[in-house]
Amino acid sequence: MQPTKYIWLNGTFVAWDEAKIHVLVHSLHYGSGVFEGIRLYDTKKGPAIFQLDKHLDRMYYGARCIDMKVPWSQEDFKQAILETVRRNEVKSSYIRPIFYYGYAELRVDPSTCPVEGAIAVWPWGAYLGDEAINVIVSDIIRIHPKSTFADAKITGHYVNSMLAGFAVRKGNYQEALLLDYQGNIAEGPGENFFLVIGKTILTPPLKSILAGITRASILELAKDLGYEVKEEAMSLNDALQADECFFTGTAAEVTAIKAINDTPMKNQNGPVTAHLRGEFRKIINAENPKYEKWLTFVV
Repeated sequence: MQPTKYIWLNGTFVAWDEAKIHVLVHSLHYGSGVFEGIRLYDTKKGPAIFQLDKHLDRMYYGARCIDMKVPWSQEDFKQAILETVRRNEVKSSYIRPIFYYGYAELRVDPSTCPVEGAIAVWPWGAYLGDEAINVIVSDIIRIHPKSTFADAKITGHYVNSMLAGFAVRKGNYQEALLLDYQGNIAEGPGENFFLVIGKTILTPPLKSILAGITRASILELAKDLGYEVKEEAMSLNDALQADECFFTGTAAEVTAIKAINDTPMKNQNGPVTAHLRGEFRKIINAENPKYEKWLTFVV
C-alpha cells in the first residue's frame, strides 16, 4: 500500500500515520461497520469518481441495516470524499470510506457507542491483473441470506470472503468462487459473477450476494448494447457448460475467467466479455457521453 498525505477522520484531516483509533472500538471486535470501495479514474476529462452516488446510497443503506445513526448527511460525506481526493492530489486511486461503532462499552449491543467515520485514498492498480484468471470453488459457502443483510457491504461479512479466498492457495488460482446455501453460484470473495451463453448474459439474483455497483452498471450497459440479460439461479455445471464467465467489481472491474476448478471455459477470454470490458473502459475514461452521468468529476 502506498500512503498518501491525509486521511479524513471524524470530520478532520489528519496525517496518514496519525489516523488512529482505540483498540477497544466496537467494530474491531464485532465487525459492526460498513464501508465502500470506490475508484477514482484519471479520465481524458480529468479525475472522476465512478458511481459515487450509488456507492454512497449503498453505504448509507448498510448503516441502516446495522442500526447506525450516521452523524453526517450523505451530501456532506460526499463532499468530504471529494475534498479528501483534492487534498491528496491524486488523479487515479482507490477510495475507502468507512463508518464504524467507536469506543464506549464493549457489549454486543452497540447502542452506547459513537458512530465514527474515515476516508482514505491511495493508488491501487488492477486487482486481478489484465489477463483471464483461474478460479477454484471454495468449500466455504456464502453467508445465508436469512442470517444477515447479504446485499449490504458490512465489514464482518468479509471474514466469509477471507476464508473462501484461502482456497486459492491450493494451486495456480487467482480467485475463489463461493456457492450459496442451496449449492448455486453466489459470487467471488470480492466480485460478482456472470456467465454468457451466446448473446445472453446471466448473473445470480440479489438474494445471497452483495448488491455490486459494477454489477448493476454492467447489467445496464449490456442491455443497452443489445444483449439479453437475466438474473437467475445457476449451478456450477451451468457455469462449466457456458461459453464465457467473468467477474465484476470495483477493484476487479471486468475480469475474464479462464477456468473453474481446472475446467477450461469454452472461450477463456470470450468476445462478449471483451466487448463489455472494452465499453466499460471507455466509460471510466470519459469516452462515452451517454454514461458520463456515472462519473463525478473532481474539480
